[in-house]
Amino acid sequence: MPAILTAVAGIARELEVPAVLHRAVTAGCELVGARHGRVEVTGPEGGVAEYGRAGGNGVVELPVRAGTRVAGTFAVEPGDGGELGRREREVLAALAAATAMAVEKAVLVEGLRRRERWLEASYDVTRALLAAQDLRATLRLVAERARVVAGGTAGAIARPAGPDELVFDVVEPPGEDADRLTGLTVPTAGTATGVAFTTRRPVVVRDYGERVQELQRDRAGPMPAMIKDLDSAISVPLIVGEETLGVLVVAKFRDKSPFTDSDVQLAETFAGHAALAVEFSRAQEARQQLAVFEDRDRIARDLHDLVIQRLFATGLGLEGVSRLIADPAVAARVAGFAQDLDGTIREIRNSIFSLQAPAQAQGSLRAELLRVAVDAREALGFEPRVGFDGPLDAAVPDAVRTDLLASLREALANVARHARASSSSVEVTVDGLGRRLSLVVHDDGTGPPARAGRVSGLANLAARAARWGGTCVLAAAEGGGSRLEWTAELPARAGEQGSGR
Repeated sequence: MPAILTAVAGIARELEVPAVLHRAVTAGCELVGARHGRVEVTGPEGGVAEYGRAGGNGVVELPVRAGTRVAGTFAVEPGDGGELGRREREVLAALAAATAMAVEKAVLVEGLRRRERWLEASYDVTRALLAAQDLRATLRLVAERARVVAGGTAGAIARPAGPDELVFDVVEPPGEDADRLTGLTVPTAGTATGVAFTTRRPVVVRDYGERVQELQRDRAGPMPAMIKDLDSAISVPLIVGEETLGVLVVAKFRDKSPFTDSDVQLAETFAGHAALAVEFSRAQEARQQLAVFEDRDRIARDLHDLVIQRLFATGLGLEGVSRLIADPAVAARVAGFAQDLDGTIREIRNSIFSLQAPAQAQGSLRAELLRVAVDAREALGFEPRVGFDGPLDAAVPDAVRTDLLASLREALANVARHARASSSSVEVTVDGLGRRLSLVVHDDGTGPPARAGRVSGLANLAARAARWGGTCVLAAAEGGGSRLEWTAELPARAGEQGSGR
């Protein structure tokens, strides 16, 4: 009896399911003299523990009951052909009952610990807000803490990238896998992330990678090969009021253990806190933009009203002087100076628009392109220079706009991953007739790779261009670096249809 009480007390002291099962099977076999034992508890928090080696003798099996439910089995194999008597069976029954109660206690303790970890993660996000972290840093913290607490392999934040499309803006932890997934766009239809975004409800899936590859088989552009290794995943919407800011995703790679219902509930609660953190960071950024906009507006007015006017007058004067010069070489040189001033005026106008961008309407394509360039600053290590020419807002329809923004985002992501560049420029042009759109991304990095397949996303870029009768070409640039040119043929505007133009 003292040995039984000691065994039961030892089982009750354990606070984790594996330790409970190990102590139970060890104590049971030693008390009844069995050569082999096995305890198995089913369910999300279940497990298996064994003692000794099976010898082929008969097995005595008892149920492990949790209340009226059979939660598992306690089986032993008597040694050397022996049999278990009534006393040994009573000992095993007592240990089975003690095991069931200890497992239930361990599950409750683990649930409390899990809740405590999620609560601590929420506190971490709140502390980051008080430290005035920017939006991207807040998103990265949300993804990282959710991944660690949920026991996932990767955490990510997907945000709207256009109509019916999401982009994985932040992926944790950093590394090659994160580099391949960051900037990946997925549709809202046919993916767990998209369903969570549109329904505003959590989505849990198994064999996630196989589902994505199957559902997106006919979609333009290949999915990264690593997607097939995705197994269990939780997608939880980030909701503030009536707005869905994005989706928090926690996924397991090459890990068959599923997320539990408790994981989903706690992730949903954490996502609510995280959404408030994201909204707070957005509000902080908006306040900072408003604080500097007055100065920017003044600078833009001065550039437009004073500097550009004087440069324009100087250019006109140089053109007039060039006509009075008898020496053709000198006249051509002076005319060249006038053309340089025209280029300078265009650059200043782009700078003026960049200064005024925070106040532009949300529908402005130029403002959205500038926003993509600013968002790429962290990954690149610098902010790319952006230039425009032509009637972008009037000529580019919404459908083409979505592909243009996604292509620029992917092109800059490729520069960040592969080019090792110190500067980059972006030129977006619509021709005078409003029929051809051109995106040129130039960098001063290492140049195009020897094998085009090394550039992640290049096939997606080409597919988006082909959708609009355009092309995508990556080549070495003069003077070093790479030059990517992406084009699209624009549909005729309403006023041109049937005009014979």
